[in-house]
Amino acid sequence: QVQLVESGGGLVQSGGSLRLSCAASGFIFRRYGMSWYRQAPGKERELVARITSGGSINYADSVKGRFTISRDNAKNTVYLQMDSLKPEDTAVYYCNADYRPASVHYWGQGTQVTVSA
Repeated sequence: QVQLVESGGGLVQSGGSLRLSCAASGFIFRRYGMSWYRQAPGKERELVARITSGGSINYADSVKGRFTISRDNAKNTVYLQMDSLKPEDTAVYYCNADYRPASVHYWGQGTQVTVSA
């Protein structure tokens, strides 16, 4: 069955770095767009970064220049390198896989990122 398993979250001080990983299985990873979303308490879930099957990337304005998304199709894994973290980056981060021709979306269970001031 489809699985998206996030890891790498935790507690870090402002200005620090974390690297999130999302290991995928159960679908043809290289054909899917992969994204990271986040949801802070009391707020809606928002797109952080997306990388298409062809490698095109887009970022939310709030993370441009600080976060880097990448994918390794050989390992069926997508990463989110987060640098210069700020307290406002505190949220649960979710991995998402999408195959737009069939309107398919899969979600991971989320990993908590907490940035202390």
